[in-house]
Amino acid sequence: MSSAKSLSEIKSIREQLKAKGKKVVFTNGVFDLIHSGHVDYLAKAKKMGDVLILGLNSDDSVKRIKGDKRPILTQDERAFVLINLKPVDYVVLFDEDTPEKLISEIIPDVLVKGADWAVEKIVGKDVVESNGGKVMNIEFVNNQSTSKIIDLILKRFAK
Repeated sequence: MSSAKSLSEIKSIREQLKAKGKKVVFTNGVFDLIHSGHVDYLAKAKKMGDVLILGLNSDDSVKRIKGDKRPILTQDERAFVLINLKPVDYVVLFDEDTPEKLISEIIPDVLVKGADWAVEKIVGKDVVESNGGKVMNIEFVNNQSTSKIIDLILKRFAK
């Protein structure tokens, strides 16, 4: 079911896009339980270039970062949903806690994270900027998060 590409496939795609002069935008995250905040964020990220590559935390990576109860949806389910969203062109899984290795391999033209990350603290910033790229963050329009959705479900359905 997963529509994620391997790193070698993404590197090949990136080379082809660079040869065509296409501006590649990269972002990353867990994207568990897709909500309107995710979709708004991805649409804004896509507008920063021609192609949006999304680095998706693997299930193992999510467990290390968010705890044993996450992710709710498997990496294959999350990848399938994401690749079928209009703004997302490619999804690539990564198993590390941060996408630093992935960013170093892809070297996007634009690196984007949410406004909860100060630009100075965005992983991969040095690699992107030293290769002439830009690092930006995007304001969130709503106060939505997967954690808030989980809390709401627990509150509403608790016996």
